[in-house]
Amino acid sequence: MLRYWFEFDLNFADVAKIPSGTLIGCGITANNYEDAIGILKEKVFKTNDLPVIKGMVENVDIRTLDQGHVIPNMAPPVARGVWFPMGY
Repeated sequence: MLRYWFEFDLNFADVAKIPSGTLIGCGITANNYEDAIGILKEKVFKTNDLPVIKGMVENVDIRTLDQGHVIPNMAPPVARGVWFPMGY
C-alpha cells in the first residue's frame, strides 16, 4: 500500500461546488496510482467530476503535510481509502 497526496487546480471560488475539505488536497492510501484515482472518483468526487490534478506525491511522508490543518484532521493512513479529508 502507498500513501498518495493529491492537490487540485481549485481556488476559493470553487468551494461551493466541490466536496467538503478538498480545497487543500486529498490523502489516499491505495495499491497503486490507478487505484488511488478510483478511490477519489468513487468516494470523494462521486457526485462531481474529478478536478484537474495539479500535484501528486506518491508515498508521501505525512510529516511534510500541513501541521496545523491536515495532520490534526486526518485518519490513520494505514488502510486502503481516504485519510484526508475525513468522512469519505
